[in-house]
Amino acid sequence: MTLTRQGALFLLMGGLQWVLDWLLTVALSHAGAPLEVANICGRIGGALLGFWLNGTVTFPAARRLGRTQLQRFAIAWTVLTVVSTVAVGQVGHSAGLEAAWLAKAVIEAALAVVSFFVSRHWIYR
Repeated sequence: MTLTRQGALFLLMGGLQWVLDWLLTVALSHAGAPLEVANICGRIGGALLGFWLNGTVTFPAARRLGRTQLQRFAIAWTVLTVVSTVAVGQVGHSAGLEAAWLAKAVIEAALAVVSFFVSRHWIYR
């Protein structure tokens, strides 16, 4: 599959993930959960959807999704989640909850670029 096609599919699947992630983060933090906890919960929801979508649609391998892909995904997800949570938390503590909700979109977009290349060249290999 070409880089262009994979990129387009990754954007589409990532958009679905992002919507779920953002909605969960906003809903939970609005309901009173600490912003960092809400962000982690949102990312978990997005990750569950994204691992399956990207593994079956964006980066379909000759073999089925297995333990190796899941372990690699977990490592990458953990690193990206730490970066996301620290960044969103910093914005929330310095500029307020609503600013953190907006900043989350920008932060996650930047991390999506990293995630695409990690997924393409390592996770789903």
